[in-house]
Amino acid sequence: MRTPRGCARATRLAAAGLATLCLSGCGYALAGQGAFLPADIITVGIPLLENTTTFFDVEQVLTEKIRTEFIGRGRYEVVAVEVGADAVLTGTVSSITLQPVAFSEGQFASRYLFTVAMGVEFTDARTNEVLWSSASLTFSDEYELTSAGGLAVDGGAFLDQERNAFDRISDDVARAVVTAILEAF
Repeated sequence: MRTPRGCARATRLAAAGLATLCLSGCGYALAGQGAFLPADIITVGIPLLENTTTFFDVEQVLTEKIRTEFIGRGRYEVVAVEVGADAVLTGTVSSITLQPVAFSEGQFASRYLFTVAMGVEFTDARTNEVLWSSASLTFSDEYELTSAGGLAVDGGAFLDQERNAFDRISDDVARAVVTAILEAF
């Protein structure tokens, strides 16, 4: 058992060790705090993404989520056009698939895998140099279809639940794209 004097000494040693670690400048940073981009990029143009799928308005949702994620990083001014921007993010949503992965007792699909595939390019608008790109980003999420007593789900309920799944995926897409650009993953 430690005496009060021993506890005080242990506390001082722990504090000194922590201070040494903090001041050592080991080069590590918190995820999401990287700064790969040139310091002179201040304004980022993010025009509406292109949508080559049959799903309506997904490009608007994804574009807005990516803009919001860039703004949330606090360092960049985000505009909806390429004109006057230091760098421009462009992209194409190439496919969205829904695949049943679980079935109810009545053999109705009860759980779906929702997958979004897209390509993104981030270019220095002043030099036309591509700073980051990925032609094949894929994001997936599963969601449950709820129904009364295992019966088939009506179309309105299906679409509402599909929108919820897409909203979750679009948050993940935005976070992953912006993190990849800013931290050069």
